[in-house]
Amino acid sequence: MSAETVDGAEMKMAAIALAASLAGVTSAREFRGVWVATVGNMDFPRSASAQVFRKNFSTLAGKLARRGCNAMIFQVRSNCDAFYPGKHAPYSVFLAGREGRGFPGFDPLKYMIAESRRQGMEFHAWFNPYRVVRETRLSKAAYLATLAPSNFARKNPHLVLAVPLGNKRISLMLNPGEPEVIRHVVDTVSDVALRYAPDAIHFDDYFYPYDGQGIPDGAAYKKYNKSKLSLDAWRRNNVDQLIQRVRRALDKINARGGRRVAFGISPFGIWGNYSARCPQGSRTKGKESYFQLRADSRLWVRKRWVDYIVPQLYWHRTHPQASFTVLLDWWCRTVKGTGVKLYIGHALYRFGEKEWGTDELRSQLYLVRSRAEASGSVLFSCRHLLSPPTAAIRAGTAKIWR
Repeated sequence: MSAETVDGAEMKMAAIALAASLAGVTSAREFRGVWVATVGNMDFPRSASAQVFRKNFSTLAGKLARRGCNAMIFQVRSNCDAFYPGKHAPYSVFLAGREGRGFPGFDPLKYMIAESRRQGMEFHAWFNPYRVVRETRLSKAAYLATLAPSNFARKNPHLVLAVPLGNKRISLMLNPGEPEVIRHVVDTVSDVALRYAPDAIHFDDYFYPYDGQGIPDGAAYKKYNKSKLSLDAWRRNNVDQLIQRVRRALDKINARGGRRVAFGISPFGIWGNYSARCPQGSRTKGKESYFQLRADSRLWVRKRWVDYIVPQLYWHRTHPQASFTVLLDWWCRTVKGTGVKLYIGHALYRFGEKEWGTDELRSQLYLVRSRAEASGSVLFSCRHLLSPPTAAIRAGTAKIWR
């Protein structure tokens, strides 16, 4: 059967499912999450004091609850920093305006978890495991010198990769192939799970760089590649080791302390495109998590290293190369029988683009509700939901989850 025939059949099935959902498919079990990005103060402002922070966060939680959200995925670590006090990372520059600056006698994370639950929402602590800075024109040494003395990257420049972006720009990230980096990330996650017991630990889609070009990790590859893997396989194995070790650490913490801290990841929406080299892939054409980010999200589900998965399906239903519906059904098949919960990530910021009608999000939510394997959705991002920057986004997000 050709890809065109398969896609056509899947689109027809999607239309039937959508009609069923409109007829009254229940959403009582639905996970209704939203990402709150702190990097660059995208969704949450810097605060001048603990009092201002409390007000800002309580107001945010209240607005989200009134919009029907029952979970917030809040970014507590964006650039080797933290929105909480601890020994593994300094306070984020996005908290109070200077890295290392907090509010004496006040613990932001403890407050956020308590306030979220008071307002009827789960709190998922969102970590970017490797990023030091997304982009800079400074040299590696010059940028690291701007960080707080306690920042892991500044203290360990030999563990930081400078990835060229072109036009005299670089991205800095911790080297996933260094065992000390894996230990640091696992220790950081374990610290939060043990001290705060959020509802979940959450990773986003940033593992190896998207283009995979110019990553200067040859020395680590030569030193640690005892199994003689190819470079791509070695990189995937590095990420797999991190995911597996986080899983084990959380299992131990939960067992010893009677906690129920879940582990979730939000990967790029396409694991792999169907081809001879990737027969398990989806009938799509686009960037591939497996091959380009070295992130084997399908394996993590099948091994049950995660409790939930939130693929970022940031395309519309009739996209010719990456149909939302085709990918939704691929992920439903992937989680089936594993016990891993499936939540779907939706892109609010894309409203207004070609083919994105104002009913697109509502239609996507109905499709998710119609699938037995799917348990809810997560919206990116908070500011687009609460303060829509355009009329198209305002119309597209109106009266959802009400």
